[in-house]
Amino acid sequence: MPSNGHSIPVVSPTGGEYETFTDAKAAVERLRELYDQACAFLCEKFEASVSGEKPDARFRAFYPEICLTTTSHAQIDTRLSFGHVSAPGTYEATITRPDLFAHYLEQQIGLLLEHHGVPIQIGYSDTPIPVHFAVANNPNITVPQEGAMSFPLRDIFDVPDLSTTNDDIVNGVAEKDEDGASPLAPFTAQRVDYSLARLSHYTATKPEDFQNHVLFTNYQFYVEEFEAYARQMLADSNSGYTAFVGPGYHQITAADQELPVPAKLPQMPTYHLKRADGSGITLVNIGVGPSNAKTATDHIAVLRPHAWLMVGHCAGLRNSQRLGDFVLAHAYLREDKVLDDDLPIWIPIPPLAEIQIALEGAVAKVTELEGFELKRIMRTGTVASLDNRNWELRDQSGPVQRLSQSRAIALDMESATIAANGFRFRVPYGTLLCVSDKPLHGELKLPGMASDFYKSQVARHLLIGIQAMETLRDMPIERIHSRKLRSFEETAFL
Repeated sequence: MPSNGHSIPVVSPTGGEYETFTDAKAAVERLRELYDQACAFLCEKFEASVSGEKPDARFRAFYPEICLTTTSHAQIDTRLSFGHVSAPGTYEATITRPDLFAHYLEQQIGLLLEHHGVPIQIGYSDTPIPVHFAVANNPNITVPQEGAMSFPLRDIFDVPDLSTTNDDIVNGVAEKDEDGASPLAPFTAQRVDYSLARLSHYTATKPEDFQNHVLFTNYQFYVEEFEAYARQMLADSNSGYTAFVGPGYHQITAADQELPVPAKLPQMPTYHLKRADGSGITLVNIGVGPSNAKTATDHIAVLRPHAWLMVGHCAGLRNSQRLGDFVLAHAYLREDKVLDDDLPIWIPIPPLAEIQIALEGAVAKVTELEGFELKRIMRTGTVASLDNRNWELRDQSGPVQRLSQSRAIALDMESATIAANGFRFRVPYGTLLCVSDKPLHGELKLPGMASDFYKSQVARHLLIGIQAMETLRDMPIERIHSRKLRSFEETAFL
């Protein structure tokens, strides 16, 4: 490869030839061996390079990959939304962090083996591992910024490549590889690595701490309630919860332990109430606005959570609503604008029955109201999400007319983004909001306007979200991941 006008040799780890597997666990072990070997090679060469002269060779290691080839048109169980390919052909997926995704990979590979009755192959791909991602999990190594070294880092090592980091696969615009292979998984290895690094940056917690059920909120009060609930669970030896993690990588395992608060909170403070199998609950305070909502979901999606829900505040648009009433979104009016290029606004975002039932059931259980009585405190309908927090300061005739024509019952800045990105990334989604103001009826979000009813409802709101997640946790994964979220030609991996 040319460098400074001269061709230098490329040095890579040896081995990594394709091997055939019919056992999912053994396949994942091989993925781990290849990945660990590649990262160890890059870490070793990197440490030697930063402390010495410019090497006379270029160092390159590759992501491992999974390859499936099937020639059969045999139809699989049509009730399943994942775990199979739609047509004969060759399918490939580059893999990163098989230690982190071990359970997921065993599950997905196992379904392929079961449904198609053919072995898979595992070996090194032709996609280089960027050195930044290879050393990310080694606490003793720091990648210097460009210009800090005596030679450009990219002259010797591979750096992130946007051509393999984008969202072409999940956006449904990916083309087959040059060898004719189709994607097997929704994200490439580089895309996953990029998001894992971003998650640590934005949340100040480790990707390993994220749980399969994710709650998003736009109000700090919910964080305080979540910690209080977590301590109750840790005090109960039968709860199944094992630890509580907060920003700054701090963790407690007992209710009476202190959870340090970082001097500087990250952009999206995140908290994890953990279970040993990852089926606990994560709460992300995304703050206000669709940009943060998109950023958080863009990156959490690579962890393949089983569900995510928005539990935050909204403006009630009907005079019959009270502060503190709940809104269960059945549809979304998308004026957030942040996803228009990835998911055009003409694409409907359907409600998912399992999520809706779990949320409504949780409201009934926590409030002890049901049936017709539940309508006193909760409405279902369209939630509008705008990108302008101060929309009230503009001429209201345009926005109000659109809101009325859409039959919207509530307005916020995040819910439609979270639901739309759930649809886009095939992550089951839902929204339960709490009315905090009624701008069309003179009840603005001002100090002193909150009633006792509103305060009590807010306190119960988070518990409803948690209850809904615990209901979903008890469902088989095949039920939660709806076929509504799958397109004509889907990846086999969830």
